[in-house]
Amino acid sequence: MAIVGGILLVVSVVLFFVQRNAKQKLASIRQARHGTIADLQRTAQEIAAEIGSGSWRDYVKVRGDIQCARPLTSELKQVPCVYYKMTVEREYEETVTKRDDEGRTRQETERSSEIVSQNQRSTPFMLSDSTGEILVNPSDASIETVSILDEFRAESSMNSSLSFGGFSLSIGGDRAGRRTLGYRYRESILPLDQKVLVLGQVTDAQGPSGSYENTCLAIEKPTEKKQRFIVSLKSEEQLQQGVSSTAKYAFYGMLSTFVAGTILLGAGLA
Repeated sequence: MAIVGGILLVVSVVLFFVQRNAKQKLASIRQARHGTIADLQRTAQEIAAEIGSGSWRDYVKVRGDIQCARPLTSELKQVPCVYYKMTVEREYEETVTKRDDEGRTRQETERSSEIVSQNQRSTPFMLSDSTGEILVNPSDASIETVSILDEFRAESSMNSSLSFGGFSLSIGGDRAGRRTLGYRYRESILPLDQKVLVLGQVTDAQGPSGSYENTCLAIEKPTEKKQRFIVSLKSEEQLQQGVSSTAKYAFYGMLSTFVAGTILLGAGLA
């Protein structure tokens, strides 16, 4: 009972951090100033006229469509995009030896997996709405993606390499007691022409912070640590509802596991 109680208390601590993270994210969504791209451009021009350009920063949320003249090509499916992430997992069976309470041993076959390769890339893109367009530098953003690949391919351990799209990898043979079943390929992207909600810091500063050429306005990672940098496929209302639900359920889960864990731990130690 004490062990179960301890586990529940650990779960309670994890849920505490989940709830805190969700509350901070919700605060960021509400704090960000809503506006059209034309509104941001107008504000930047007015401030530049008063104190000069290069010093304006604000935390904003803007919804628009992704445009990019020089997009990335995703590594596996070779799809044009502005962000992709991919993983390749080896799935295998392994013979393991287990010992019971009486010291007797037995062999069992277990199925498991391990990541053999993973990668992600992003590139700056233009966000456009009915009033104009603005540059977005998605580096370090929390990006919601569209899954375009989840495929298992049976592969013999005798093969010396893997190949899928633009991806290739040399692989070694199985170690003793392990048999490779195959490899699972996963990839998700942020596609072109996708409507997104961007929360981030708008700035008219050019140079090292963004290396923005031929533009005077961009959205990037906020300098304030409490402000979140988010690129979401959801509308603002949908995003708020989802984050609010996460915070609520994490709170109730935290309370219930804490109470149950405390009771079981106390009973086990009594």
